[in-house]
Amino acid sequence: METLKVAIAEDDYRVADVHEKFLEKISGIEVVGKALNAEKTLELLDTTEVDLLLLDVYMPDQLGTDIIPTIRQNYENVDIIMITAATDKTFVERAMRHGVQNYLIKPITIDRFTNTIEQYLKDRNLLKNKEEVNQDVVDKLFKNSEEHKRENEQMLPTGIDANTLHNILEVLKTSQDGLSAEEIGEKMGASRTTARRYLEYLISIDECRSEVEYGAVGRPERKYLLG
Repeated sequence: METLKVAIAEDDYRVADVHEKFLEKISGIEVVGKALNAEKTLELLDTTEVDLLLLDVYMPDQLGTDIIPTIRQNYENVDIIMITAATDKTFVERAMRHGVQNYLIKPITIDRFTNTIEQYLKDRNLLKNKEEVNQDVVDKLFKNSEEHKRENEQMLPTGIDANTLHNILEVLKTSQDGLSAEEIGEKMGASRTTARRYLEYLISIDECRSEVEYGAVGRPERKYLLG
């Protein structure tokens, strides 16, 4: 099996070390180098064979998103996955325009990290050695297939049902100011405890966030919002 050569561009060496340890748990991966800034990242790509670059946005000398065009021009065979604390949609849009494979927001769990890398490997192997593709292959690569949707459902943790999760997301879309777990439960015909369990899962995968609001008598209430 082909060994995937991965480089890590991350200005915090402790975070880079954590990501390297995550990668060591995935078979078929070799970490070929780490860089602490944009300049060293480009030097690393210039001197080392790299298949996949894990790229941060915030680096001391230059934004990671600003060097993507240079990477695309000079190292066209290098794929990129962003791993960053940057939540401004401008960075996401820029990454998407330049064909970044995925965008992960810190802090990231080992499960989310591993699933992302393994899905990347699966897509890479699907396309490998194919001179032509059919619609089924394209659907899988672009995540359009029913099979892909079923795979995502199978990855849900115990106690999380895909239909209920979808319903909670639909309820969240109805409010820009946020809703409490009790309000969401009432709209769905579920208990507050059940709603909270799903909401906390959505927070863990960065699909929703929570904010604490204080009522007229100062009692705090947690509101949940999309994004």
